[in-house]
Amino acid sequence: MTHHEDDGTPQVDRPAAEPRPEAPAEPGRQGPAEPGPEGPAAPAARPHSGVGYSPLKRPTAGRVGRHVQRARERSVVLLFRGASRTIASVPERVSTPIAKGAFRGGYHGWRAKRRIIHANASHVLGLPVDDPAVGQLARGIYASYSRFTLDLMRLPHAPVDEPSRLMLATGPGHDRFMALWTRCLAEGRGIVAVSGHIGSIDIFAGAYAQQGIPTYGLADDTAYPELFELLNRQRRRWGVTIIPWRNLRDIFRVMRRPAVLGMVVDWGYRPDDLPVRLFGAWTTLPAGPATLAARTGAIILPIAAARQPDGTYRPVSREPIEVLDSRPATLQAATQRIADALEEMIRPAPDQWFTFKPMWPSTPVEADALAERAARLREQA
Repeated sequence: MTHHEDDGTPQVDRPAAEPRPEAPAEPGRQGPAEPGPEGPAAPAARPHSGVGYSPLKRPTAGRVGRHVQRARERSVVLLFRGASRTIASVPERVSTPIAKGAFRGGYHGWRAKRRIIHANASHVLGLPVDDPAVGQLARGIYASYSRFTLDLMRLPHAPVDEPSRLMLATGPGHDRFMALWTRCLAEGRGIVAVSGHIGSIDIFAGAYAQQGIPTYGLADDTAYPELFELLNRQRRRWGVTIIPWRNLRDIFRVMRRPAVLGMVVDWGYRPDDLPVRLFGAWTTLPAGPATLAARTGAIILPIAAARQPDGTYRPVSREPIEVLDSRPATLQAATQRIADALEEMIRPAPDQWFTFKPMWPSTPVEADALAERAARLREQA
């Protein structure tokens, strides 16, 4: 439900982000109105190895800079449209090897990005970063991402029911999702569908929206707004409505009635998010989903869409998570359950986890600080 734009630049040894204002933070980050639901934050002056910017944040600029940004945005949109038309007209047996080769070149040519992917793959596999299996997984991620990109760029030229054709409406993931939707429809509650960049969340959203389920996605509209609108026109064809992350009123309105709101949470490690363990190591995830669920009565459902060898997608879901109050310990416990579910959904096919930002702190000092903060939060239970 959120497109995969990413600059991939690691922010190493930079000061932590300054305290954020009371109003909205980034998509899926802190709770949507009041700051500090996650309890004690990391010291602002401490350097950290995580990301220090919003997922798609557009830098500020003067008049000349704005003209340059505008020209770049138009170029990206024209490039996307042209590439999309070309890819849609070329047989897959031709476009797939070309795309794989191009992404493989990006893997070898972009050293900073490659280091991030290797560090994340090392955590997933539990192996040293220089282990050959880590490099193999990193290259597999790029190959899988090339296929995902081709799928995404073909969609504007495919029939409107393409998500329903591609999504297999069978299996335990589908059954769990539909059972929870039936329950929430009867109880007048919303579903916060949390996910990572796993497979294709766009296909998942479109397929279930076409079954008549009110489906929304939370996204950042501040970078490449023309491309954002172009992609959203495609989503609207399927019945998916995108809510810009600043629209707090719409977010709360949607979640106080039966509807599904998608939120992607794997935007990278930030020390002022909630401490969790992911693949056995300390990192952070945003408090936004748990906070929203606590304040609206919505139920959290971890979901993903796993690509199959034949190009279709299998719906994946894990056990629903109910958040009974907004106490910091409660929010941390719910967010840990989200992290556990993400791990379960990533592990069977880690090459389909397309996260290109550092997901874990790079120093033991930061990891120890997260463990201490998690212990303090648990003491408040």
